[in-house]
Formats: sequence, structure tokens, C-alpha cells
Amino acid sequence: MSSDAVAAKQGRESPGAAMPLWRPVRGGNAFEITVSRLAQAIKLGLVAEGERLPAERELAEKLQVSRVTLREAIRALREAGYLESRRGRTGGTFVVSRAGTPPVVGRVRSAAGRARPGRKAVVPAASVTPLARRGTAADLAREMGDTLHDALDFRRVVEPGAAGLSASRALAAADRQHLVACLTASRDRDPATRRVADSRLHLAIAGASGSPSLAAAVADVQLTLDRLLAAIPVIKRNLDHSDDQHTRVVDAILAGDPAGARSLMEEHCDGTAELLLGLLT
Repeated sequence: MSSDAVAAKQGRESPGAAMPLWRPVRGGNAFEITVSRLAQAIKLGLVAEGERLPAERELAEKLQVSRVTLREAIRALREAGYLESRRGRTGGTFVVSRAGTPPVVGRVRSAAGRARPGRKAVVPAASVTPLARRGTAADLAREMGDTLHDALDFRRVVEPGAAGLSASRALAAADRQHLVACLTASRDRDPATRRVADSRLHLAIAGASGSPSLAAAVADVQLTLDRLLAAIPVIKRNLDHSDDQHTRVVDAILAGDPAGARSLMEEHCDGTAELLLGLLT
């Protein structure tokens, strides 16, 4: 009998099973929104440190996401140090860290919250940045306060507008080549260059709009969010999704599809905002 069946047989409901945060996920950023919902539940203490998340099947049904998406979101938060998975009759996915209390690198907590000497947390280097950086990111978010929300709202207006305007213009061959070159560079997974390449693509899209004021506004918001974006955990699934969204935005611009470019950039900005607000606030 599975651990979930054992719990049900004994009349115990998983912590937070009826939680309002477990509402259906809507929109094209299912992975990012799922990560955000789980992170918020942990940070609000709705699933306390040492407690188990609701069963995978139950949680996937409540969020209305595929179990593959849920597993990848859980894996991202496990690699970022929020969760730990355990096997056996009493196994499942357990909270090991809350916001403002970065997990201790190199140690895994037991169900009672005590560190187990000799067990090292396995954190794939290609999947997540060092955990120590997450504390810095959280500090930055707190320092920004309402400025963070304002910057994200402003970004959601100006960047989709820039993408739509760029798609409405008859771009010169040099502009088109520059966009493609920046898109290619933005797919770089080297942590030392990824953030810069990502910003350059967004600035290239704004530059293609032909509006110096709009390009300056995009540059300002990129600068405001740059340190924060550089400090959040680097999650492979999110990078894959971001690369795909970047490609579709540029394709829409090159195809002369303003509505498509605007909509796709809105979706991209929303996904970034979900991760930032979910992981850092």
C-alpha cells in the first residue's frame, strides 16, 4: 500500500489539502505558476517545515496541471532547497525550508527537522544556482518593496508594446539579422553570460520598435530587475520555456504579427513575474 493510501486509511489528510492556493492554474505559464503556488504555500507556512505536500495525484488535480509539470515544479523547488523527497511507507515530498530561512547547503533535514550528518543534498549544477545566492535575492526583493511590483507592472506594459510595435514595422535586413543574432546568443546556458544575453535580446526587440523613448523605458526596467533576475535560482525547465517564448516572440516580429508578438511577450513577462514573486516575496 502506498504512503498516501496509508494516510487515507488512518484518516489523516495531507497538510494544506484544502488550501485556496491549490486553485486551478490558468494561462500559458503552467510551470512557472505551479512553482509560484508551491513556493507561496511554503512561505506562508500553509505547509509547515517538516510537513508533507498533498499527494501528487491530488495536487495535480487541484491545480489542473499535468503530473509531469507538477513533478518538474517540485524538482525545481527541491533543487532550490525548499523541498526534499523521501521514499518508503512514510515517504513523499516534505518542506525543509521556508522563505527567509535559506537551507543549509550540504545537509538534509530529517522529518523532525534535525540535520542528518553525512547526507549531502544533491544539487545539479546545471539546474540551479548556488543556494547562497537565494538569500541575496530575497534581500534585494525586500529592499525593493513596492518598487518590485511597480517594475513588473511597468514591464508588462512597455515590453509587450515594444514587441508589438517592432512587429508592425518593415524591418531592415540589418535589424532582422541583429534580432536573430541576439536570439541565438540568448540561448546560452553559461551562468556567467546568460543574464546579459537575455537582456540584450529584450533591448534588441525594443530597439527594433524605432522608438527611442520606448527603448529607453525597456532599458530602465531591465536595469531595475537585472540584479534580481540574476540572483534567483536558475531552473532548467524555466530556461527551456523562456527560450521557447523568446523564439516565438522573435518569429512573430519577423513575420509582421503585432498582436501575436504583443501577446507572446505578455505571456513571457507574466512567467518571469510569477517566478520572482513566488520565490522571492
